[in-house]
Amino acid sequence: MNTPDFAAMPKVLLHDHLDGGLRPHTVVELAGEFGYRSLPSTDVETLARWFHRGAKRNDLVLYLETFAHTVGVMQHRDAIERVAFECAQDLAADGVVYAEVRFAPELHTEAGLTLDEVMEAVMTGLRRGAAGSDLTVYAICSAMRTAARSLEIAELAVRWRDAGVVGFDIAGAEAGYPPTRHLDAFQYVQRANFHATIHAGEAFGLPSIWEAVQWCGAERLGHGVRIVDDISGEPGAEVLGRLASYVRDRRIPLELCPTSNVNTGVVPSIAQHPIGLLRRLRFRVTVNTDNRLMSDTSMSNEFAQLHAAFGYGVDDFRWLTVNAMKSAFAPFEERLGLIERVIKPRYAAIATGAR
Repeated sequence: MNTPDFAAMPKVLLHDHLDGGLRPHTVVELAGEFGYRSLPSTDVETLARWFHRGAKRNDLVLYLETFAHTVGVMQHRDAIERVAFECAQDLAADGVVYAEVRFAPELHTEAGLTLDEVMEAVMTGLRRGAAGSDLTVYAICSAMRTAARSLEIAELAVRWRDAGVVGFDIAGAEAGYPPTRHLDAFQYVQRANFHATIHAGEAFGLPSIWEAVQWCGAERLGHGVRIVDDISGEPGAEVLGRLASYVRDRRIPLELCPTSNVNTGVVPSIAQHPIGLLRRLRFRVTVNTDNRLMSDTSMSNEFAQLHAAFGYGVDDFRWLTVNAMKSAFAPFEERLGLIERVIKPRYAAIATGAR
């Protein structure tokens, strides 16, 4: 089996956290520049290993602890803009042609920035980083589900909808913090004809997915991997429960993040990740990085691991990429244009070269 050229494949990324994708040397430099003294190490390689080890503790809450340091160095306008700039650069270098980068504005106000100043820094950085590349990049505003500012963040997201924000999300510890705690925010988003994706079905199971879809109007599920809890039966003769059937029938996209799911203990290995089952059952499966720093990953790496675990080839990655582009929050004509003028032609060229 020939190894595909993963780097050359056009990729679409729907689930990537800005504060989970910093370059390790940038963390060290920003800490020095802005006086952040709490890093576990100021040696770049040691710090990188610390982040990677910290993420591999098989627990979502422990996984999230590593973000204290990335958020800690992202409290000033220049720091935030630099992180966003480098994020867009790194995604473009990895062959990503469309991305929605999410972040929680409320986490970046400790040094006195307003929410709108945080937004301006992020959007300026993303635009600068994508300039001159093939990358189209938008932002998603996440509210922390453990806090009480979700309506304020939803209003912020809608306020910035014409300046590069395409959706609203809630993130953070899932167990004990159901989506319906933030129902007013999601109703506001719906009434504004705006878009919502919800972290659901990662550390908590079917009730979280059900609330996200049926109460909060989630158009996509952040992770959503626990939908397999509603699928039974032997391989080849699976039976879908009512919720799994609804999610598949309605083509609700699953923002699957294989490496991250291994890191947080949702699944024991890539080879045992339910993406194989969900792809075979033709759910609207997409592949994502989640947190590139913590999980030491990239879209090319995610593709490589799926190739090794499941034997996925060019046709599979084309299917997954088109799925993701169909599921994006960008306007329909933009989605269609990227599929027809960029994604399909490039995959066709790769397939021709592989034969």
